[in-house]
Amino acid sequence: MTNIDRCQATVIHQETVDKIRDIMLPDEKMSILADFFKVFGDATRIKILYALSNEEMCVCDISALLDMTQSAISHQLKVLRQGRLVKARKDGKVVYYSLNDDHISKVLNQGLEHILEE
Repeated sequence: MTNIDRCQATVIHQETVDKIRDIMLPDEKMSILADFFKVFGDATRIKILYALSNEEMCVCDISALLDMTQSAISHQLKVLRQGRLVKARKDGKVVYYSLNDDHISKVLNQGLEHILEE
């Protein structure tokens, strides 16, 4: 880079920097937020979330839908549960999964709206 390419000031808008610094979340909260979005970074997990946004499902049915092994689906559901994106409900011997809350559906739908924009 040449000198022309570099900003010569350390801060141009100090008031803006101070204002935003005051409302920044602590690093711990930012890290948790980053981890939340990392869970969305896998196509299989997105497919599972999309399916569960439409209907509560068991591992067997998700496995059939995505043409994957039950073990692979169970592994992905574990990641989604740990990330608090899905919850489980047991009915007899069958465990049914659904989205943890409406926020997850909203995040998924916002992402879909964004990629479907022309």
